[in-house]
Amino acid sequence: MYEFDVIRPATISEAVEALADEDAQALGGGQTLIPTLKARLASPSALVSLSKVAEMIGICYDDQGRLCIGAATTHAAVARDTSYPALSAMAAHIGDPAVRNRGTIGGSLANNDPAACYPAGVLASNATITTNKREIAADDFFQGLFETALEEGEIVTEVKFTIPQAANYQKFIQPASRFALVGVFVAKFADGVRVAVTGASEEGVHRWTAAEEALSSEFTPEAIADLTVLSDTLISDAHAIADYRSHLVKVMTGRAVKAAG
Repeated sequence: MYEFDVIRPATISEAVEALADEDAQALGGGQTLIPTLKARLASPSALVSLSKVAEMIGICYDDQGRLCIGAATTHAAVARDTSYPALSAMAAHIGDPAVRNRGTIGGSLANNDPAACYPAGVLASNATITTNKREIAADDFFQGLFETALEEGEIVTEVKFTIPQAANYQKFIQPASRFALVGVFVAKFADGVRVAVTGASEEGVHRWTAAEEALSSEFTPEAIADLTVLSDTLISDAHAIADYRSHLVKVMTGRAVKAAG
């Protein structure tokens, strides 16, 4: 590690002010950033820790009945909350206890790792990502591998969920990292079903629209029996070839639908 300053703002406005320094970088739970610094793949002169910003910690409901999770809320805290069972169950199986007690929902979304769990949960749930500047629909937030709609100096402050009628997340774990080799989050709303896939594609988290159409008509595993997941843009690596990931997307989707009931 090299020498850098750590700034611990107490409010969102203080955090934004600290991040105005072009060489400063936001620090959530540090589960990705700290290893990146150790590997010398990044070298900011200052880290702006968001862990003490009270406005960004906690879980509540807003006046529209949406579940609101502060961006600095840890995976462990989300896992303990029972408001959205599918999301809580997903959070309970992220990484290991050390990761869950340090990692945050906001940090995960801002990083947008292509195999992370939260992007699938947020995208399938049609959640709204709130920043210090605006509100961003999940469909507009994720823009490719490690890419999001966040602008320079913009930080995620809260995530808002309308809880679906039924939902479930199924993850085929890559055992070395505990990231998703393939993960599928299915959410059923009154106006249709949303299916988000993580870990499988070179484009990062994405929706499987063919499955959404089929499941919106009939919410059973059999509804997707005749569908094929095209492997053109799926990842082939040492852990799984594209065709295997294609197979897993379909299997995990079916399991999620069955578990969601």
